Amino acid sequence: MNIQKIVVVYFSPTGGVEKAARIVAGELAQRLGLEPEYINFTKPEARQQEYRFGPADLVVAASPVYAGRLPNKIMPDYQARLLGENTPAVPLCVFGNRNYDEAVREWVLLLEANGFQIAGAAAFAGRHAFSDRVGTGRPDGEDQAQMRAFAGAVADKLAGDVLPVLELDRSEIGPYYTPLKEDKTPAKFLKAKPLTDWGKCSRCGACARACPVGSIDKETMEAVGLCIKCQACVRRCTVHAKYFEDRDFLSHVAMLEQNYTQQAENLVLV
Repeated sequence: MNIQKIVVVYFSPTGGVEKAARIVAGELAQRLGLEPEYINFTKPEARQQEYRFGPADLVVAASPVYAGRLPNKIMPDYQARLLGENTPAVPLCVFGNRNYDEAVREWVLLLEANGFQIAGAAAFAGRHAFSDRVGTGRPDGEDQAQMRAFAGAVADKLAGDVLPVLELDRSEIGPYYTPLKEDKTPAKFLKAKPLTDWGKCSRCGACARACPVGSIDKETMEAVGLCIKCQACVRRCTVHAKYFEDRDFLSHVAMLEQNYTQQAENLVLV
């Protein structure tokens, strides 16, 4: 195939997805002799325009996994904004060391419906956004080697004249994972929002700038809109002033720390 441009589109509130996307794209760039272009889909303004790609483009589309699926508040933007025309694509998912569940299949089916041809798809484990104890050190050296090997296999596949259809179950996508508390009952924290330790807060605005859905007031630093629990404000706060205290949310974090500290396996499809 005559690939003339590599474009990397990533939604990465806490940086893990971007890191994985850059590793994969960097290896593809070396193999194909091209310099990647990057679209930071995390910014609300970036999701206000359409991105159209043609047969000579290679799109690396990278997303986090939320509750075993694509993020439900961002998925409609993927669907409406990323449009291909027989465009080779590499959907990537990064999951927080629990499970990728249906996210890879959902990503593949969404992109195929939008005019993309799938050259390969993968899910790689990363540190969980909720806890440093879940997915600690991921992606590690072995993960990164697997990312590069995956990219190399995709590049080899793209050397052919025709891109074979990726072998994948294309049945209906299953439901979102139900977060659990320590007692294994459902954890209900949809309405939870980050709070602020005003004794630490310097009013620098880092949290407001980091919020991918624009839900933190730039003047008051308060969460005033939809919270997708991405933890961008918590992770990006320079003085560690943002936190959650919702009981169900904290119980879910504790459950993850009790059950998902062992290394989860990645998924690679080429």
